[in-house]
Amino acid sequence: MAVLGVLTAGGDCPGLNAVIRGVVGRSVERDAEVVGVLNGWEGLMNGQVRPLDRDDVRGILGRGGTILGTSRVDPYVHGDGLASVEGTVRRTGIDTLIVIGGDGTLRSALRLQEEGLPVVGVPKTIDNDIAGTDVTFGFDTAVEIATEAIDRITSTAESHNRIMLVEVMGRTKGWIATYAGIAGGADAILIPEVDYDLEAIAEIIRHRHRHGHSYSVVAVGEGVKPPDDDETEPEVDAFGFARLGGVAYRIAPVLERLTGFETRVTVLGHTQRGGKPTAADRVLATRFGVAAADLAIDRRSGLMVAARGTEIVPVPLAEACAEIRGVDETLFGVAQTFFG
Repeated sequence: MAVLGVLTAGGDCPGLNAVIRGVVGRSVERDAEVVGVLNGWEGLMNGQVRPLDRDDVRGILGRGGTILGTSRVDPYVHGDGLASVEGTVRRTGIDTLIVIGGDGTLRSALRLQEEGLPVVGVPKTIDNDIAGTDVTFGFDTAVEIATEAIDRITSTAESHNRIMLVEVMGRTKGWIATYAGIAGGADAILIPEVDYDLEAIAEIIRHRHRHGHSYSVVAVGEGVKPPDDDETEPEVDAFGFARLGGVAYRIAPVLERLTGFETRVTVLGHTQRGGKPTAADRVLATRFGVAAADLAIDRRSGLMVAARGTEIVPVPLAEACAEIRGVDETLFGVAQTFFG
C-alpha cells in the first residue's frame, strides 16, 4: 500500500484545504494511506505528523487557511536539507511527499527530489506567478477581494474628490494588481514588471480632473519600487525575507504634490489571502489534489500538477522552479487602454 505525505508550506492561501481534501479523497479511493505533516517543513523536520482519512477532511472544502498549519521554516535555510527530514520520512513510511506551496517551497521540494526524496508539487500562491501552470489556486479569491475593495473605494473617492491608492499583494509580479485593476476600473495600475513615471500618472489624474472626473483610483502592486528619491531599505522578517507592504504610502505624497489633490491609501494586506475560497478556487484546488494523489500513488515524482487550458497535467518540477512568471505585456496593454 502506498503511503503519501502531504504538507502545506509558506504563506496561507484560500484553497489549501480543498487540495488536502482532494489528496485524501483520491487516496482512500485508491487504497492508499495519507500522513498529514503539521506546520509545513518545520513539522517534517520535527516529526509532527497525523494520519488523515475521509472523516478528517469532511467539511473543510470551503474553509480558509490550512488544517495542517504552515510555517516559513525551510529545510535548506534552517536545516541540513534531506538529512533534516529523512528521519520522519523513514518513521512514517512515506513513499512520496506531496508539497503544496509557492515558488520558494517548490524550489526546496525540487532539491529534496534531487537528493532522493520522491516529491510531487502543487502550485499554491495568490500571486499567480509560478511557471509551468496557467493559474494557481488562491489567485481568483484574491482578485475577487481586491476588486470588491476597489469598487468600494471608488465610491468614496468620488464623494470626496480624492486620489485613492489601493495597494494589493504581489511580491515580485503584478497579477493581482492587473486583474483587479482591470476588473475594478482603476485609472492607473503600477506593477513590478513595468517601470512607472509618477509625473505621467499625475498627468493622467490631472487630465481626468480637467474633464470633469473629480476622483482617481490607482491600483498598486506591493512589490513596485518606491519613488526614485526614496532609498529606504525594506525591513526583513525573522526568517530574513523582505517584509513588503506600504509602498503606496511612499508614493501617495509624491502624487499629492504633483497633482495638488488630496491622496489617501488603503493597503489590503492579508485580507486577500484569508477567508473562504471562491468556487473557482475550490474546483481548481480539488482537481490539483486529486491529480497529485494519482501521481504519488503511481510513483511518478519530480513533477508538479499544472493547469494547461482546461486540463490538469504533470510538468517537470524543475520547469516550475526555473523562473517566476510575470504579467504578459499584451494583458497589461489591455489595462493601459483604460488608464485615465
